[in-house]
Amino acid sequence: MQPYPDLPEDEQVELLRGAARSASDRFGLGPVELSLVIHAYNTTFRADLADGRTVAVRVNTNSQSTPANIRAQLAWTHALRVEAGLLVPDPQLTPDGEPFVTELVDGLGPVIVVVNSWLEGDDVGVGATPAVIATELGRTMAALHDHAESWTMPPGATLPTFDTPLFGDENLIGSALTGPDAAVIAAAFERSGAAFARLADRPTIALHADLHGGNLKWHDGRLSVFDFDDAGLGVPELDLAIALFYLREPDDPAEAALLEGYASRRPLPPAVFEVADDLMAARQLLLGNSLLLSTTASVRAEAEEYLGVTVERLRRWLDTGRFSRL
Repeated sequence: MQPYPDLPEDEQVELLRGAARSASDRFGLGPVELSLVIHAYNTTFRADLADGRTVAVRVNTNSQSTPANIRAQLAWTHALRVEAGLLVPDPQLTPDGEPFVTELVDGLGPVIVVVNSWLEGDDVGVGATPAVIATELGRTMAALHDHAESWTMPPGATLPTFDTPLFGDENLIGSALTGPDAAVIAAAFERSGAAFARLADRPTIALHADLHGGNLKWHDGRLSVFDFDDAGLGVPELDLAIALFYLREPDDPAEAALLEGYASRRPLPPAVFEVADDLMAARQLLLGNSLLLSTTASVRAEAEEYLGVTVERLRRWLDTGRFSRL
């Protein structure tokens, strides 16, 4: 059989649909109607059940999370929902009480599948974000950080520590370019890595580490947060910088609104203005590298062009000290 990464997108989706259907049976969901929600970093299906309920079935196709990481992610989301009252997915368990199952996908190998409660509302989406939503994102992030400070991971659960630009992922971007472009990448690693080093003595907490519009829904004036697959241990400045990466546009009030929303609930971390741009640049390195690591057809097709975008953004940041996605 043709290797999974080389398959057309529709054939990838159908293979993963089979894994999602098999996993649904193992979760005891009964007959399900599966509709594709997204096929990107991971692949999620909406499952409409015979009893009228709706759940989300996610197949972790490109996830770097270990089983112990996933136990931590799901334990935290359940605690956030029950203890903090936040609108986050609630993990569903198999009849044996397990939070995930492993399915074998032809050409790809074993993948972990999780099932979560469905969140109502419209995706906020990556792009221009209304100030009211950015403000609420700031408040929600502060609530996540408040809860994380007192939350204890259960036995058998772990989260990675985010203390380098690539969060421990294999470094492919460092060797993907040559000449002046390679020099830009090397300088970016050095400078953004120094920002992590400056924060090394600060206590870490659990972070979502991927708070952007693609992982947010807005419904009846309330914000919900999903996709904790990138969660890890880090300093609060990192969560803020990652969110700011997606909000920074010229004359856009969303960046200030995010910070104001956060500060309305919890003091801004002391080094956020000192390191934000450098940590945003680290996010750019991580995203460029993740496309090179991906097995998803549409993502792999974008990798070469996005490498050029990554170099230009990083070159401008190195020249000016201010990061921008333009």
